[in-house]
Amino acid sequence: MLDKTSPEGFPPINRAYNRVFQPRRLSLGLVLPLEAFSVGATPSLQGHIETAQLAERLGFSALWLRDVPFNVPAFGDPGQIFDPFVYLGLLAAVTDHIALGTASVILPLRHPAHVAKAAATADQFSGGRLLLGVASGDRPEEYPALNRTYPDRGTRFRDSFAYIRAAAAPYPRHTGLQGHLTGDIDLLPKPTGPRLPLLITGRSQQPADWAARNGDGWITYPRDPVSQGRSVSAYRQGLVNAGEPDKPVVQSLYVDLLEDPDAPPQPIHLGFRSGTVFLHGYLKEIEQLGINHAALNLRFNQASIETTLNQLADTLLPDFDQGTIT
Repeated sequence: MLDKTSPEGFPPINRAYNRVFQPRRLSLGLVLPLEAFSVGATPSLQGHIETAQLAERLGFSALWLRDVPFNVPAFGDPGQIFDPFVYLGLLAAVTDHIALGTASVILPLRHPAHVAKAAATADQFSGGRLLLGVASGDRPEEYPALNRTYPDRGTRFRDSFAYIRAAAAPYPRHTGLQGHLTGDIDLLPKPTGPRLPLLITGRSQQPADWAARNGDGWITYPRDPVSQGRSVSAYRQGLVNAGEPDKPVVQSLYVDLLEDPDAPPQPIHLGFRSGTVFLHGYLKEIEQLGINHAALNLRFNQASIETTLNQLADTLLPDFDQGTIT
């Protein structure tokens, strides 16, 4: 049974979506792997299960995985190494209530039937704790390795998205570029809710209003507050224009947390290093801008990850709605 939300909440989908995302409130999640590694390096993944379980015990609302099929040296980031869907199954078995998200599955590089089946399986294994971020991809080198072309990835993204949506229905009917579902076969299992919660990353090569009309939420990148406020407002105006209900906005953020709580910010890739005072103020600011969830990435963190997780939990979590899944 779906958890209920308040009359002012986002429309319910599954346990994770219903609890992690609340209007006008910010929850905090973490991007895996929970360890520091430099540009061009490969994470060790030592103790990765224990750190994920620690994040859950401390009260963070979500763990996020990335879909990185190949290690592209020019990009300098192999992600969490493990396949995201296999990893989701493992995390579902070793955690109890933290949401499990992808940010994001590269739809043009996978057949949508496999994505729909793997995602619904992870949703079932976790008891409705899946959040499925999807994207069109941004590493051109990966596409020839899978006999795909990069310029038309937007077309395949849109086609895959429609296929996955259709597959949630019993004995689905759908005609698209990647297959035909004629209603005489079914794709099992089905998600725990009425559909998979599909969060669209950026524009994914789509028209400006497409994400608002079709997704269950929007994943975006950090910007300066003025630009971010405009982006969030434009997204939500797109929802109004399309006659859609309100939907959540997720933002990623690289953080290097310094020991001195009053340390001023210094810019790093897609984020900053600072003390907890500035970080707290920044998170409150984006909460006011309409961001509903921040996925913190500690890849460039200089302190011990365990120390940092405890510090973040002690100083930040009490002031942000973590939407604990029960």
